[in-house]
Amino acid sequence: MLKPLCGAEPGLYDNLRSFCLQDYANFQIVFGMRDSSDPALAVVERLIAEFPHLAIDVVVNAQQHGCNRKVSNLINMMECAQHDVLVIADSDAFVGPDYLATVTAPLQNESTGLVTCLYHSVPAQTHWSRLGAMYVNEWYIPSVLLGRLFGHREFASGQTLCLRRETLAAIGGLRSIANHLADDYQLGALVRALGKRIVLSSYVPTAEQYDPSLDALIRHETRWMRTIRILRPGSFRFLFVTFSVPLAVVGFALSAAQPASSGVGLVLLFLSINARLLLHRLAKRAGDQSGRADLWLLPVRDLLVCWVWFRAFRTSRIIWRGAEFEVDVHGVMRSGG
Repeated sequence: MLKPLCGAEPGLYDNLRSFCLQDYANFQIVFGMRDSSDPALAVVERLIAEFPHLAIDVVVNAQQHGCNRKVSNLINMMECAQHDVLVIADSDAFVGPDYLATVTAPLQNESTGLVTCLYHSVPAQTHWSRLGAMYVNEWYIPSVLLGRLFGHREFASGQTLCLRRETLAAIGGLRSIANHLADDYQLGALVRALGKRIVLSSYVPTAEQYDPSLDALIRHETRWMRTIRILRPGSFRFLFVTFSVPLAVVGFALSAAQPASSGVGLVLLFLSINARLLLHRLAKRAGDQSGRADLWLLPVRDLLVCWVWFRAFRTSRIIWRGAEFEVDVHGVMRSGG
């Protein structure tokens, strides 16, 4: 398992520790970071002391192999990877002991080239984090599932990317995606080009959502929206049709001036609001204690996704882990200075 790290976000210890508790016969964990002063290193050292029987390796290497720093980190980490099955997982993921066995199982079929997972976002204790989690759980993941319903099988998430070492070598290794913003999607595209399938695992990890401020939230979601625009440039402009409640409000306001159609507008607004409330409820996991506490955030969330979508049209610049990059129409990153 390869775990690229950058900083010690809330919950990092518990998240990384969950990967040390796998019910799996023989596995290695490689943690990687660019700088020995990274606070994540102290968390890793704590885990090494707690699990002395585990094969845990740490790579601290600032060598850059492309503009995508996460992929550069992974390239440096690959020198320590000992096994023929590789699992790349983000630092904010939390999993149960059956995770590794579940995500590696589909690779027993030779036609499978890559295994990936959906995930459920769990917010840190800030309003901005709650809004960020709602973006994932109530807009992004439902959009992925809707795409699969219509036959789209190209989804690949950096939360889990599981593949054989020979498959990675056949696509040119990680260097082939070292300058791509959507590195997970690009990896999947190269695997599909080999004639291999991408399998969506039944396992759903949780992911810690941490957005300390409105500015951080907007930067985060602009990067995601910019990624979607790169992957689907034609359909991205029509993404507004998924903003059901804002559209229904506009439609009702326009129809109010026409008595003959105002009733229809009111009915559509009522249906849209109820569908939105149902989606909000369905997106919650068992044991979620927030109840109605997040309801007041729904209009804020829906307006914010409209703004971020609009903003993604107007900028080619993103901020990722404190660094600025320009992204071209092909999703290739260049240093923004």
